Parts: sequence; structure tokens; C-alpha cells
Amino acid sequence: MPVRRVGLLKALLYGLLALVFVVLIGARFGWLSGRPPSDLGVTQGYLKPPSLTRNSVSSQAGLYPDHPQRAHALIPPLPLKHGDATASLRTLATVLQMQPGMTLVKQRPDYLYAQAQTRWLRFVDDLEFWFNPARGVIEVRSASRLGREDAGLNRRRLEYIRAAYLRQ
Repeated sequence: MPVRRVGLLKALLYGLLALVFVVLIGARFGWLSGRPPSDLGVTQGYLKPPSLTRNSVSSQAGLYPDHPQRAHALIPPLPLKHGDATASLRTLATVLQMQPGMTLVKQRPDYLYAQAQTRWLRFVDDLEFWFNPARGVIEVRSASRLGREDAGLNRRRLEYIRAAYLRQ
């Protein structure tokens, strides 16, 4: 291999290593966590709609028939345990607090808001759970703050939470 090509490969390798270093340092300082949305919560019986990109799931996605990510975002709500919303949300809060990287930010008798942070890059996802008295279920929503695709992480996380909640 010519000396010039070896020098170019070394420069590219050092540049790539420097970029990885900057990203990891930036992640540690929270540069990849994003900002919490200002419109979370329940408004007139609805959680925030799913994201316009493939990085969220919602049990209320079916309420938006023209939404471009409706089919991708749709996930079943959580059933009540023993028909009691307050006890069910307390159980769910316990499950959330046992999850690594999860912080329970807001807890009301009918609503929970949590933030999940990934271990290495510290990306943050927002999770909401609301007891819908009209349907008798706990509506769920989980969305990444940054990016256009989450590789199914929000769905997998909610299904893991569902399984742990149902075991309690």
C-alpha cells in the first residue's frame, strides 16, 4: 500500500476516533437528551398524538385515521388490575421505578409521566400512562425526543413494562 494511502487512512481513523470521543463526551453532558415536550399530559381525553416519524407508539394512535404513522404507532392499552384504576397506576409506578434508566417525573391518581434514558448515549424518551375512564383502560404513549427512527425501542420497552405490570 503506498505511503500516501496509509497516511490518509490514519487521518480518517484519527478523525473517526475524535468524532466518537466528542459524541461520547457530549452525551455525558446531556447534549443528546433533547428537551421535554411542553405539550405532554391529557387534553380533552387525549394524550399527545404519535410523532410524525417512526419513533413513537401510542394506544390512541387509532384516533388519528389520517396520521402518517398510525399503523406503526398503534399499541394496545394496559388493562386495569382487579378493576381498580388507582391501584393499577400504583402498581405501574412501582414497575416503572424498577426499570433501569427510568425516572418517574409526575404521578397523579390517574396519570404517570416517566423519562427513560439510554445508558451510553443518554437519549431520553418520554412515557405517559393515563387512566381513561371512558374505556376503562390505561392509555400509553412513548416517544423519543430526538431522531426520526427508534428501531422499535419504544414498543419493546412498553411491551416489557406491560409484561412486568401484568406479573405484579
